[in-house]
Amino acid sequence: MIGPKSVLTSAAGRLAPKVIESAPGVTTPVVRQALHHAIAGIGPLPGAAAAAEKHLEKQDGDVEAAVKQVIDNHVRMAGVGGFATNIGGLVTQAVTLPANITGIAIIQCRMVAVIAHLRGYDLTDPRVRNAILLTLLSEEKVGKQIKAKKIPAPPMAVATAPAYDRSIDDTVASEVAQELLSRVTGRGMISMAAKRVPLVGGVVGAGADGWMTYQIGRYVSRELLPRRSDNR
Repeated sequence: MIGPKSVLTSAAGRLAPKVIESAPGVTTPVVRQALHHAIAGIGPLPGAAAAAEKHLEKQDGDVEAAVKQVIDNHVRMAGVGGFATNIGGLVTQAVTLPANITGIAIIQCRMVAVIAHLRGYDLTDPRVRNAILLTLLSEEKVGKQIKAKKIPAPPMAVATAPAYDRSIDDTVASEVAQELLSRVTGRGMISMAAKRVPLVGGVVGAGADGWMTYQIGRYVSRELLPRRSDNR
């Protein structure tokens, strides 16, 4: 009798060439495009600033309660694979990139942007936008990339730098693109393979996307400290 693990391994083997074939679509312009739509809004998702104010109103002006609600809501969004795929599909119609990956990138960027707005950051500031992208790497990866001198500083330092350094734009976007590529060809490949197995696929995909979104949300809540003394 063939068990679920054997089926997943077999499915992963068949999917690997397709995943690698799609990987070149993970480019820096796509990453920037995802960030733009996350901040400006796309499809059923309103812009980040408007969403932040709505969350704040629901929490009677309590910024930290609003931040927690933002994380919880986006974790749920990320866990609904169909929703993420539909959001990504609006962006990737002409791009060789899995719509679910782009959808997750938009959802995670949006979560970070909403939190940044709540904490007093200007979402039109290119330094803040670079910081938002950096958080998608996760806290552990950011630390490793700083040690390897692949990125200049943590998100908070980038967002509050004395001056905007245009030279790091491509570096930041490239690192995030590589991370998305890694997720597609690594854990993402297993998740995609799992989708070939009844019942298992949805659990694996939702769990992976939801957990990563939660981790990023918690990282951002610690990293992007309030910019205003009164939190507003």
